[in-house]
Amino acid sequence: MTTPSPAPVLVMVAMPEEAAPLESRLDGARALPTPFVDDAGMRSVRAVAGLLGGTPTVVVTTGIGIAAASAAATWAILEHRPTCVVAAGSCGGLAADVEVGTVIVGDAFTWSLADATAFGYEPGQVPGSPARLEADDDWADVAERAAGAAGTAVRRGLMLSGDAFVTAPLADPMRERFPGALSADMETTATARTAAALGVPFVALRAVSDLCGPAAGQQFHMELDLVAEISARAVEQLVRELPA
Repeated sequence: MTTPSPAPVLVMVAMPEEAAPLESRLDGARALPTPFVDDAGMRSVRAVAGLLGGTPTVVVTTGIGIAAASAAATWAILEHRPTCVVAAGSCGGLAADVEVGTVIVGDAFTWSLADATAFGYEPGQVPGSPARLEADDDWADVAERAAGAAGTAVRRGLMLSGDAFVTAPLADPMRERFPGALSADMETTATARTAAALGVPFVALRAVSDLCGPAAGQQFHMELDLVAEISARAVEQLVRELPA
């Protein structure tokens, strides 16, 4: 009789640069087959399995954007039946006082560009969906604690996602629509929505690489490889703190 393999932690990133420090931490790392191909016939979603801090983990590089994240997350969750899904990598800092290098732990997620307010919905709310996707408090607590233990600045709050880079001209209107929002990226809410639909716990640990409309005197950019390393350290610590 074959003993079933324990369910892995599923870590989702958008870009190979974000995956690199996570994959380098995997003991026994091995590439997994995926069903995805792009228009040129090259595989567009990468999955690598191994042990992260002694815990079975699958790191999936999804590609950039809502559609890419949704497709990859759906496949990965159904294929690997993970204990939890973790969004990692980089994000843009939206809150006026956030600093580059800070790890953002999401406790709520919504769409930055969705607007059905003419029909009575809240900013960011897609009809038929909740105004906010809420993180489980216990999981968010563990993520926040892990990020702090990894030795980085941590903020916890609302994360936005949409298929547009939040440049300086977009930042102030977005802050007005979403008071208290900490960050913006192009994948987290899609992954959170997919995890919720499939009944899997979800947390986000993304580090700020750029500021969306920085104030005078703020450092506004950190290289992607440095930010990816910060996020990877926080994810590794999170995995170590998960119950056995």
